[in-house]
Amino acid sequence: MDATSQRFLMCRPTYFAVDYAINPWMDPTAPVDAGLAVRQWERLRQVYRELGHTVEEIVPVPGLPDMVFAANGGTVIDGKAMSVQFRDPQRADEAPAYRAWFAAAGFELHDPKHVNEGEGDVLLAGEVLLAGTGFRTAHASHAQLQEVFGYPVITLQLVDPRFYHLDTALTVLDERTVAYLPEAFSPGSRAALRRLFPDAVHATAADAEVLGLNAVSDGRHVVLPEQATGLAAQLRDRGYETIGVDLSELRKAGGGPKCCTLRLRQGKASK
Repeated sequence: MDATSQRFLMCRPTYFAVDYAINPWMDPTAPVDAGLAVRQWERLRQVYRELGHTVEEIVPVPGLPDMVFAANGGTVIDGKAMSVQFRDPQRADEAPAYRAWFAAAGFELHDPKHVNEGEGDVLLAGEVLLAGTGFRTAHASHAQLQEVFGYPVITLQLVDPRFYHLDTALTVLDERTVAYLPEAFSPGSRAALRRLFPDAVHATAADAEVLGLNAVSDGRHVVLPEQATGLAAQLRDRGYETIGVDLSELRKAGGGPKCCTLRLRQGKASK
């Protein structure tokens, strides 16, 4: 298996907190160690750099505790960036911050017409876009994604509120293979996934419940929560190299490695 060098955007969790609840993982009454969250995030960034990937950073904004989850900041493919529109008002001000970053970085900008939470719900898998809906990103946004990026869009219906974004229930391992939790999807979506990826890795509920599927793959190395030991073993059996990281503090807000990581695809050669 060949690894491809990646370019990522991340946001330091300087202002991370759990001050509100917009998903089942969030409990504002539970203690959060902000310093530990930063250290765990720094370890994730270090892992990416050790693997040879480029990490760029957006400046965190006070009062936006979830801005660390950069995957929700946009979708970037072939030098085009679609900015986002959040469902929840608590995250709304993240959208212009990420949009401004894309503009300064020189990406071709497109604004969303509907609720669209970026790469949290939009994953490029080879020559198709897998697009989640059901909790956050509106189904109506999928047509715009196809028009902007020119990839066929496969709509996937999420049915378990714990897996409210597609990237909590499915990870793209390479251009031909994905791993996912079947029961997180509607029957029709499960059937579509079986047709598209007959050789997919099926995760267990136990591994999904520690956000094991919120992983980042470069085609050879898979960075995933260290608590997802069963999934890691499955991936190693398939020939992938796994790197476990502990993001237990960020998981208190429903985030893992992929949530913290937005892939910046500059052009077709970098897919």
